[in-house]
Amino acid sequence: MKYDETHRSLSECAAEAARVARGVPAARLNEPTHCTDWDLRALVNHWVLYTSHGLEHRALRKQLPEDLVARDFTADPDWPAAYAAQLERAVDAWADPDVWEGEVDLGPAALPAADLAGMIIKEMAVHGWDVAVTTGQTFHVSDAAARLVLDVVERHADLYRQYDGFAAPVAVPADAPVFERALAASGRDPRLGA
Repeated sequence: MKYDETHRSLSECAAEAARVARGVPAARLNEPTHCTDWDLRALVNHWVLYTSHGLEHRALRKQLPEDLVARDFTADPDWPAAYAAQLERAVDAWADPDVWEGEVDLGPAALPAADLAGMIIKEMAVHGWDVAVTTGQTFHVSDAAARLVLDVVERHADLYRQYDGFAAPVAVPADAPVFERALAASGRDPRLGA
């Protein structure tokens, strides 16, 4: 996928993530989710950290500082607005085509920048769906963005499963919508969002 197409999918998923975040009721943050061992607060904090702050830091080739990693973003009642603003900064940081070149040092390893961006877009969409399902919302993606997410899931599924990021694949019909196939390949049951 070309840089401009991928950046469009990034922008689209970021806008949808911001929309879903605004629909998260504060009173439900301590409720369980379908993500093993994570309540909604933990899920949201992971989502906010890696898909907004992490996304911008990767573009700038910086490591995430410990104070961000340890922060409870949901402790701020205006966290959805802060998340939306941080997503905008992150998307802007990836607007420069040069940012997509070369590798990003992740500490023990490095990944091509374009691959890493795709993985973060996948996190934004898949965890966005997790948050949406938990809070009675839907997460909408275009077919182009869904194809990108499916490609990332299929290419990196074994790696994610090594770190318990994905469960075993869920069976869905071969003609299921692309995003449903991506969710199923990541071990999520798309029927939860039906």
